[in-house]
Amino acid sequence: MKVIRLKGSGGLERLTAVEIDEPGAPQKGEILVRIHASSLNFHDYLVALGKIATDDGLIPLTDGAGIVEKIGEGVSEFTVGDRVVSCFFPDWQNGEAVSSGFAKTPGDGLDGYARERVVRPANWFTRAPKNYSYTEAATLTTAGLTAWRALVGDGPLKAGETVLILGTGGVSVFALQFAKMMGALTIVTSSSDEKLTRARALGADYTINYKQYPNWADQVLNRTEGRGVDHVVEVGGPETLPQSISACRIGGHIALIGVLTGFSGPIPTVELLTRQIRLQGLTVGNRQQQIEMIRALDANNMKPVIDKTFPLQDLIEAFHYEASGAHFGKICIEV
Repeated sequence: MKVIRLKGSGGLERLTAVEIDEPGAPQKGEILVRIHASSLNFHDYLVALGKIATDDGLIPLTDGAGIVEKIGEGVSEFTVGDRVVSCFFPDWQNGEAVSSGFAKTPGDGLDGYARERVVRPANWFTRAPKNYSYTEAATLTTAGLTAWRALVGDGPLKAGETVLILGTGGVSVFALQFAKMMGALTIVTSSSDEKLTRARALGADYTINYKQYPNWADQVLNRTEGRGVDHVVEVGGPETLPQSISACRIGGHIALIGVLTGFSGPIPTVELLTRQIRLQGLTVGNRQQQIEMIRALDANNMKPVIDKTFPLQDLIEAFHYEASGAHFGKICIEV
């Protein structure tokens, strides 16, 4: 079968298409899944560039959606023909986080889903939403669940509250959709007026071009009559966090998700303390949260926003497109 491996050191050029043997029959508690789609995340990009150390020959891509072709002994949750989607942390089934690393994360510590078939334990997957295509389902593993946990799991978001969402990438667009689904008022930032127009079409109540307004926190405060927002979906990291703190209400919640502007930087700790803001770092979520998110998607018929889809053999081109920042929503891969 066809797979993509990361060979040697360097950048995207080390992504190499190879042929390997088909996986064997699933054993007790396992399922064989024909992977039909994946989607790209910033984490995948860092792995592909070699910014995150991985084993030589790793099969990348954390997200995977497909169909169950065979089941092993003792598997009762799935049957042949079920459409499924992978979990980011296969060993984190429910409850509190159990690890701070990615040793069990496919596409990082373990081989991922840039492949046609895989045999894995059944509980490394959940059912996909009922009316989703494979590409739509593949957006949920990382971006969808991250946004869901940020607002619903860790928020917890209540109807009528205000959410500030930074950017229009995969997590951010999901956060906008979930916030509107939950009855919240939303503010979205971007450097692109075109993307802000698209955000308003998805339901954004207010939008701010942060190039036009470098001190965008002031704009947020103006639009909330000086109160600040209840929740911030913070994907930028050290360069945007100070303004996110300023834009958040006293006693509000910041979900710290991304590191798009770097891995470390100064934090205005006095303001964080005096405003009594809850700063919650998070990395995706657990399997039970994914199941709950999918129930909500089925109940509300919410579909992800897919910007562009590439075939697996064009994975390098897809990563270049991701790096350009031109996308709105998710970039998907057809296997």
